[in-house]
Amino acid sequence: MKNIGFLVVLVVVATFVVAATAGSFFQDFELTWGGGRAKILENGQLLTLTLDKASGSGFRSKNEYLFGKIDMQLKLVPGNSAGTVTAYYLSSLGPTHDEIDFEFLGNLSGDPYTLHTNVFSQGKGNREQQFHLWFDPTKDFHTYSVQWNPASIIFSVDGTPIREFKNLETKGVPFPKKQPMRIYSSLWDAEDWATRGGLVKTDWSQAPFMASYRNFNAEACVWSSSGSSSCASSSGQSLDATGQAKIRWVQKNYMVYNYCTDTRRFSQGLPPECSSA
Repeated sequence: MKNIGFLVVLVVVATFVVAATAGSFFQDFELTWGGGRAKILENGQLLTLTLDKASGSGFRSKNEYLFGKIDMQLKLVPGNSAGTVTAYYLSSLGPTHDEIDFEFLGNLSGDPYTLHTNVFSQGKGNREQQFHLWFDPTKDFHTYSVQWNPASIIFSVDGTPIREFKNLETKGVPFPKKQPMRIYSSLWDAEDWATRGGLVKTDWSQAPFMASYRNFNAEACVWSSSGSSSCASSSGQSLDATGQAKIRWVQKNYMVYNYCTDTRRFSQGLPPECSSA
């Protein structure tokens, strides 16, 4: 086996993934809703989403991907962001869709954002892990990454892995590996649940709220309209001991919710993947 960063390569790749890198937001994305509240600026190098009382806004990638590493830099809504959600995720469509989620739940000024992660496979989610961050995500841009391959899904923040969802199909746990996904992002009002379970509402006197994006990078297998991948094959990778140690550090110090320890919610028994988490 050969170590590459935090990853252990388990299968040799015949053809490396096609990199959709260092383009522009004009090239790689389309604004999908918000009536002008989503904007591409600075010759395609910056994208902003805004939310006011009338509407939020969103965008999606022009390409679909099946495996790869996706990076995006975000700067979140500053100040009193309570009630707002900035969602950044990969998803397929349909009732049995797959989905890999980052969601940033706003809070009162001075209180930390909650980073909410989830994985859906074949339409089933309920795999939430939530974190506070070790920095203020509103002061500057930070990189949020998904590494998705046939062996695992790794969530990272500024290069530090915070969560790994492994392929445990041998235990009967569905894993996202057959449905290509687009990248989506949106800024929207979720005051009924986002902050302290909905107890803290959105302060519309602070609107418009704005989240900013830059430096999108994808080293990923692009799925064509003809139903084929740009990659001849994809490797299976999981975190090595160094990566696992970093996850333990993050989860010990910054995790605020883990579905795998919620015995009240799963009173009939924890999900099968939790025994291997």
